[in-house]
Amino acid sequence: MIEIPFVPAEIAFAVLWLMLRIAVWLRQKRIDWEREVILLLMYVNLAVLLRLTFFPMARVDGRVQPLVMYTAALFPFRINWVPLVRLLDYASKRDFLLNVVGNAAMFIPSGMILPVVYPRLDRFWKVLLAGAGLSLTIELLQLPFSVRASDVDDLLLNTLGVILGYGVYAAVRRRKQHSKRSSGPP
Repeated sequence: MIEIPFVPAEIAFAVLWLMLRIAVWLRQKRIDWEREVILLLMYVNLAVLLRLTFFPMARVDGRVQPLVMYTAALFPFRINWVPLVRLLDYASKRDFLLNVVGNAAMFIPSGMILPVVYPRLDRFWKVLLAGAGLSLTIELLQLPFSVRASDVDDLLLNTLGVILGYGVYAAVRRRKQHSKRSSGPP
């Protein structure tokens, strides 16, 4: 059995992020602080996703429980390949809301942040693919952890969240463009 505590995992993620940013600074021989602040949004988004997708939601004594890998129960992987079959299969309304609404809601920030952080993601389909890719990566990384399950419904709901987030981003962008045009010189 391998246990990965939450705080050390987040610290390792922060160190990895910082090492990546330092490598970029060294290669570019400068630090673009405005860009780094924008990238900080993506870091926070990914750190929250790490917490919500890998570590159990229930706390014991106020602490986030560790991610556990039972090496003896590693195979077969827990995967639901069939879409929408288990979507309504929850013991309570609370569990349904937590899973269905939560899976979509936690990816809404990704849909808003991705086109801001990465200007090349300037179209709906590009953000859709990037968000779906991020969700797929998370689902694949969950495979070795028998306490987690990879689910096509999670992929679909996460991608729906990215779509909703991009919708918010696009509406704000459109509103800004409209207000610039209306406040321009006569």
